[in-house]
Formats: sequence, structure tokens, C-alpha cells
Amino acid sequence: MKIVILDGYTENPGDLSWEGLEQLGELTVYEHTKTEEIISRIGDAELVITNKTPVSAETFAACPQIKYVGVLATGYNVVDVDDARERGIVVTNIPTYGTQAVAQYVFALLLELCHHVGYHSSAVQQGRWTEGRDFCFWDYPLIELAGKTMGIIGYGRIGHATADIARAFGMRVIAYDALCTGDELVSLDELLAQSDVISLHCPLNKENTGLINKEAIAKMKDGVMIINTARGPLINEADLREALLAGKVQGAALDVVSVEPIRKDNVLLGLENCLITPHIAWAPKESRQRLMDVAVKNLESFLAGVPVNNVAK
Repeated sequence: MKIVILDGYTENPGDLSWEGLEQLGELTVYEHTKTEEIISRIGDAELVITNKTPVSAETFAACPQIKYVGVLATGYNVVDVDDARERGIVVTNIPTYGTQAVAQYVFALLLELCHHVGYHSSAVQQGRWTEGRDFCFWDYPLIELAGKTMGIIGYGRIGHATADIARAFGMRVIAYDALCTGDELVSLDELLAQSDVISLHCPLNKENTGLINKEAIAKMKDGVMIINTARGPLINEADLREALLAGKVQGAALDVVSVEPIRKDNVLLGLENCLITPHIAWAPKESRQRLMDVAVKNLESFLAGVPVNNVAK
């Protein structure tokens, strides 16, 4: 059977191997695929693998031989799952590969907000310390996390892993999740009111798009810090900009934005108290290797007639 990978570069820029998938069929790998190239590149392939390249109802109609779509990510909104379900097409995702990597990255962002390590290191390299009168200097408030409250919105695997690290820093943890209950769970309004740091870990859907908006921010503590390693559209970026400029939000650190790659006119660019990184929380080699291993197992299971991680059931 023919296998087509539409956008393999971000998963494997050259430091991993496609060998596991090569053993399962006739494999063609494209590093990137433009929207207008999707249908022609799929051609007569029955097995399609994608990361962020959309596979729409139009694509399924034009390529009726497709039997399987494997998404190289946890989120699968790039695939028209409803249409795939109606056509009997299996769609799989990778649910657990990046848990520790993303939780670790949350604290890379948070600690940068708290200590501005990169800034102060650059200042030393530029001679500020050499020329200084005192044995130390700092240009931003330095923040200790112990005793502060971490509010986690979305309490799945990554949310729990983030909570474990927060406790190691001596933080109190509370969480909000619309789909589960537990001792640490509070209402969304309680979380917004009590948290010194808010970290987003929920999947994006119609109900929570723009969850962090002007109304939600008004309920937060003055000087709150916001971390987003989930999905950009969870935040109304214009409302966050206003709160950052006013100081209501002391700092934000975002690994995701509403449109990716980020546009030149994104309203959060250029703000001193807003860190933005290019959607890399998931991307350590160890994490991507786990992703690759699960992608191979997903396809193996499908070919064996026992699909796993099928989100189009």
C-alpha cells in the first residue's frame, strides 16, 4: 500500500528515521505541502500522514481511496473527522508523546518570566557587570515561586505533569477541567481569582476559543502571569495585549499564537513583558522519537485490523 507523508519536516528534520513506516508500505515523504498540492500529492495513496497540512472533506471526495489518516500530533483539528467518520476512514492521533517535554517547557517559560535569565546574561556579555559599581544588578523584579498558586486549565496528562513540577517548586496547585472532577479542581472563576500563575493545557474547541479574554482577565489577580503551551486561539490576543500594557497581567509567555507562523501584525509582538517562542514545547528529539514510535504502531495496528488511537470512531 502507498503511504504519503504531507509535511514530514517538523517531525523529522533529519535527525530521526522513517524506517518504521518504510517497512509498512511504499513511502513518499514530502517535507512541506502547499494547500493547492494536497490532492495531487496524495494521488492514489490509501494511507496519508500529516502534521499540520489540512485534510478536508474536499480532499476525501477527490481521493476516495483513502482509508487511513495518521496525524503526527495530539491535536487533530487539521482533519475533517466528521467527514472521515461518515466515509469509514480511520483517523489516528498521538496522544501521549510530549507530556514531560511540554510540562518542562512550561517552567522554562515561567522561570524566564521570573528571572529574565536571557536578558541578564546578555547584559553581562555586553559589559554591564564589568562596569558596575555593585557586586550584582537586576533590571526586572525577581520572583520566587514558592508559596504562590499555580492554576492549571485543562487537567489531563500534561496538566498533571505540570502540577507535579509546580509542587516541587513549593507552589499550591489548583485546576479547572470541564470534563473531570478531583480534590484539586475548582470552578473556572475560582481559579481565575486565586491564581498567581495560569497555565493553559486544554484542547481547542468551539466552547473555549477566546477563553482568556477581557472578562476573564478582569477576574484575575493584579500581576498574574499567563503561560500558554496549548493552542493560540484559547487567548483573545487583543485583550491580552491591553492587559499587558496596563500591568493587570504582569507577564505572558506563549509558545503558541492564533495564526502560525506568527504574522507580522500580531498584536503581541514588541511587548517587553510578553515572551513568544515558535511552538517548540513538543519538539525535543526524545519527544519526537516517541511520536514516531507511536505513529508506526498506529499504522501497524490499522493494517492488522485493530486500529488504536482512532479519533473518528
